[in-house]
Amino acid sequence: MRWQTQDLLAKIPLRRVGPVKILSAQLEGEVLLPLATLEAPLWPTTHRGARACTQAGGIRALVVHDQMTRSVVLEADSVADLHQALTQLQAQKDQMQTVVSQSSRFAQLQSLHSQIVGSLLFLRFEFQTGDAAGHNMVTLAADHLLQWVLEHYPALRYVSVSGNFCTDKKVSAVNGILGRGKYVVAEVTIPAATCKRFLKTTPEKIVQLHIKKNLIGGITAGSLRSANAHFANMLLGFYLATGQDAANIVEGSQGMVHAEQRGPDLYFSVTLPNLIVGTVGQGKDLPFVRENLELLGCLEKRAPGENAKRLAIIAAAAVLCGELSLLAAQTNPGELMKSHLKWERSVSEK
Repeated sequence: MRWQTQDLLAKIPLRRVGPVKILSAQLEGEVLLPLATLEAPLWPTTHRGARACTQAGGIRALVVHDQMTRSVVLEADSVADLHQALTQLQAQKDQMQTVVSQSSRFAQLQSLHSQIVGSLLFLRFEFQTGDAAGHNMVTLAADHLLQWVLEHYPALRYVSVSGNFCTDKKVSAVNGILGRGKYVVAEVTIPAATCKRFLKTTPEKIVQLHIKKNLIGGITAGSLRSANAHFANMLLGFYLATGQDAANIVEGSQGMVHAEQRGPDLYFSVTLPNLIVGTVGQGKDLPFVRENLELLGCLEKRAPGENAKRLAIIAAAAVLCGELSLLAAQTNPGELMKSHLKWERSVSEK
């Protein structure tokens, strides 16, 4: 049976919420947050968080690290052969970059991590990929590197161009530690009065809920390098609205909230070590995607990689707004369910 080639467009409700004020190297100003979702309460809760953060002076955000990864796996007859080859490879970064340059003018090899398991060698390449998310770019670069390695190290044999040490679209400790994509931190300080007016709660209640829910609850559940309430909701909505590979919310949602009282005020931050976004590549030519990217100022002429960093900053801000508002709601008995009943029933009845 042949697969269907008819082009069909899946329609998912999309709204823009905010605006939210953001302060970063890539963006200083207010932007609307586009979210495509079937979970209607996501719009008002993210909007509420955006209002609170803007009223508090804005969200500060920083791209800490920027690299896309691909791991390969090779094998040899003995661990001694693997170790000898690895030792030599670690001194060949300049030569490997020459090989990478044959596959793409944007891919830049940043670093190489390795693991030896018996007679298997896992190599985790980290690349900068310009304004592309970089899935295909890093795989092509890794494929070129594999050919070069096999030619120069005859003791090694090919196993796979993807060895799961990347780690692509799976939750892992390595991504949480080293990062994959854009490693972004977004933070805000909200005065107690603003917290009470817009979020209907207090800094102390949010901090205590974060400790008992995100931290202790996460440990109880066995969460892997995660301490958050619902990063995935905002990421999925933002990814769909801006033409990203939605499956990357698997590692993207792996992140942490940090909340504390500073005097009477609330310090609140989200850390996302695995934000995988791009402003060029597959999916970016869809009309609604281009419209949203233009709205966010992510299609301007800038140095390679700066548009993608700007998009990552905005994505992190969206996550912070939605996370802050949900935690605030959960400090008040009944508020969360009341919101779901109001919004989901009203949408389904239209």
